[in-house]
Amino acid sequence: MRIAIVNDTLIAVEAMRRVLLQAKGHELAWVARDGAEAVKCCAEDTPDLVLMDLVMPEMDGVEAIRRIMAGSPCAIVVVTASVNRHCSKVFEALGAGALDAVNTPTLEHAGANIGTHSLLGKIQTINRLIGNKQDKADDSSTPQPQPNFVPRKRLQLVVIGASAGGPAAVAKVLSKFPPDFPAAIIVIQHVDSQFVDGLANWLAYQTPLPVRLAKEGDHPQPGMVLLAGTRNHLVFSGPGTLGYTPYPLDFPYRPSIDVFFESLGDFWRGDVVGVLLTGMGRDGANGLKTIHDAGHQTIVQDKATSAVFGMPKAAVELKAASEVLPIDKIGPRVVTILQQLSKHNART
Repeated sequence: MRIAIVNDTLIAVEAMRRVLLQAKGHELAWVARDGAEAVKCCAEDTPDLVLMDLVMPEMDGVEAIRRIMAGSPCAIVVVTASVNRHCSKVFEALGAGALDAVNTPTLEHAGANIGTHSLLGKIQTINRLIGNKQDKADDSSTPQPQPNFVPRKRLQLVVIGASAGGPAAVAKVLSKFPPDFPAAIIVIQHVDSQFVDGLANWLAYQTPLPVRLAKEGDHPQPGMVLLAGTRNHLVFSGPGTLGYTPYPLDFPYRPSIDVFFESLGDFWRGDVVGVLLTGMGRDGANGLKTIHDAGHQTIVQDKATSAVFGMPKAAVELKAASEVLPIDKIGPRVVTILQQLSKHNART
């Protein structure tokens, strides 16, 4: 990959440059000292990956990410002095389209590069995610809503998958759910395990519903939002019972939306509404197809409101989407679907 660095601190730039020297097959595309320069450089020479700082004197990283994703979209990883200290800005950056975040590597007096392993790991993961670059097809073949679907049983579950741009999109969907929401909600968001606790706390302020990390042995409950919380894959491991598994080991997406969605068929016997939001790559498309083909309603976020239209586009191409909607319409539509299911179940 061709990798760009955006950072106004020379020692941080040098630390990342040394990391790239150890990342075989990659090269430094360019270096920008602030967000405005980064936006300009991306427009003139779009790299495969941008390593973006958050705090800079001219245009911060969050605004730069928004502008890059709008004009010259590419993979972006936040590299900042302290992910934990800048937690709220990290979530803003993820909502704007960044794929991940990691602490800036540092140089010790002996020349040892502290943090090399973490950054190298992120670069390798992104390389796997964007190995086959997405084409920029539009969603002109958007399917029309299908309100007359056949429900199954009374238990109701809403499953949501998201990646780049996901935190803000998930928050928007959850904010539309009422306090007496009748279904359980499970969210699979591609996010590093080091700040998934912070993401759960942040989401809890965006919705009237309680939000916490899913634990081994949990049983989804109506009105509760459970968030996948480790680098292992969240799955249904038994009837109505959640668990974590490291398998498959070779998935670059951890936790994987596909792995979770596909586990529903074996162990969930109630109604399901599947939702796939903004994200790079294809994770979740096959799983959403499984949910759709089992007779459940599925919704994907539209191109206009997606930070990255990779995962939703893949789902549309697979004919896995019952509906394609802008982000502000998804929450209310889910509520309507659940009301239709409840009425149908009351009559049967």
